[in-house]
Amino acid sequence: MMRKPAAFLLLLPVMAIACRATTGTARRPSAFPAGWRFSSGGKAAFGERFMIASNEKLASDAGNEIIRAGGNAVDAAVAVGFALAVTYPVAGNLGGGGFMVIRMADGRSAAIDYREMAPGAAYRDMYLDKNGNPTNESIVGYRASGVPGSVAGMTEALAKFGSKPLSEVMAPAIRLARDGFVVDSALFRSLSSSQEYLARFGAEPVFYPGGEPIRPGTVFRQPALARTLQLIAERGASGFYSGEVADSLVAGMQRGGGLITKADLANYKVEWRHPIASDYRGYTLLTMPPASSGGITITESLNMLEAAGPPGVWGSTRWAHLLASVYQRAFIDRNAKLGDPAFVNVPIAELTSKEYARKLARTIDPLRSTPTPPNGSQIVDGESTTHYSVVDDKGNAVATTTTLNNGYGSGVYLASVGFFMNDEMDDFAAAPGKPNMFGLVQGEVNAIAPGKRMLSAMSPTIVLDRQGKLFLVVGAAGGPRIITTTSQVILNVIDGGMSLYDAMHAPRLHHQALPDTLLVEANGLSPAVRDSLIAMGHAIRFTGGLANANAVMRVPGGWEGVSEPRSSGTGGTSSR
Repeated sequence: MMRKPAAFLLLLPVMAIACRATTGTARRPSAFPAGWRFSSGGKAAFGERFMIASNEKLASDAGNEIIRAGGNAVDAAVAVGFALAVTYPVAGNLGGGGFMVIRMADGRSAAIDYREMAPGAAYRDMYLDKNGNPTNESIVGYRASGVPGSVAGMTEALAKFGSKPLSEVMAPAIRLARDGFVVDSALFRSLSSSQEYLARFGAEPVFYPGGEPIRPGTVFRQPALARTLQLIAERGASGFYSGEVADSLVAGMQRGGGLITKADLANYKVEWRHPIASDYRGYTLLTMPPASSGGITITESLNMLEAAGPPGVWGSTRWAHLLASVYQRAFIDRNAKLGDPAFVNVPIAELTSKEYARKLARTIDPLRSTPTPPNGSQIVDGESTTHYSVVDDKGNAVATTTTLNNGYGSGVYLASVGFFMNDEMDDFAAAPGKPNMFGLVQGEVNAIAPGKRMLSAMSPTIVLDRQGKLFLVVGAAGGPRIITTTSQVILNVIDGGMSLYDAMHAPRLHHQALPDTLLVEANGLSPAVRDSLIAMGHAIRFTGGLANANAVMRVPGGWEGVSEPRSSGTGGTSSR
């Protein structure tokens, strides 16, 4: 099957801006394996009053501007989301979808599902060839797109929990698109690595003038996108789902053989859901329910880990073996039992119960790995997702993960309206029992059906401390590795006693049941631990960075924020 080339993942240091808070949690110094690419003990960005952690400095600046004008965390999160659609096109989007977990200072919490939906003309076997094998049409081109949810989700969140009008919250994004921003070397490299792919579907005149990617130092203006954003600011979600933007989107789909119609856009709706609420060693987690698999899979994994007893010293053989084992079992359930709750009966109560976790934990052999059926598929990078975490000076918090699925989505750029379309249809089980682009082997519960939301791994999570105070806001990008990365940042802080800097810089591992492989970041295990795991039966494969996380944590006197250190970018931190 043809796969598109991976896009360079732009990463920029977190924007730090300020909320008074205190915590008595003692952090312990960390000892990373010799040869690991990062050292421990560094300093995170600090803000006394509030904090925004995202992948792009100008987008964080947009949220900063809104909070300083009196907005709350939801206002700022929506401002960041729209700004990312301008400055971070590999993942920020209007043509994709996402999930948001909100926890207000008064104790209210909510989860909003604005995942894409299958068009009305979609059908179960639409991506299979005559031999029943998946084609690349679920990944590349016009037929790969689900009905976008980002605009509906952000405007709905603002209407319910925000304090500012949409026009004010969107003003920074409109300004960035209309007046332009200076291209940095990271965006240049991202576009350079994706030129062949993006040139196929309409992006070349905008992003590759004269046949070359936009050079660093160039002021990049996007008038078509500015016009789209202005219409949304004036009309709300209807400025996207009807009128000239919808007409242009549908016309583009029709030209390329896509499935999305005006009726699909008019029928799209977000779903307000109850967060998955669980506790781990006295801490409370609020995370995302289906159509995301993140909250259930994280909860099930941590419940098993808690039931298994002490986790072992971070970086030890016991630590790695237990993590691999609980992830393996949780992913088996994820792939077989989770889907859109409007179409399948998801056993949430069972999968998130402590009793069920104790039963699964008893199947973990402390001395041997448990095989899952062999599978030769490979896992590829998922670079078109981005997570951002926001805490305001009032004590409100938002964890948001949004995506186009793969790098620049389906590659389809709608020039008349200025944005890329998603390729989320590949997150369905296009061929149940066969791997998708992330190597996930999923069951019939996630098969394609019209109007259905495809299963996701996005895991925006808010953690409260043992006193019920806001403690940690975290999430990640990277396909199924979102789940393991988000949970490991949490575990590094709670079990490992790490500072947020060390928790984000520590080596990561990943197991998703199929393929039956323990992925470990290069030099992320000591040789002795590696050899012990192999002797226990683990098939280890070393790889590069596993995911892209952004996190905010309460510390004495304020907040710390750390953005993903595993990729390069330009920018800085601010505590103005």
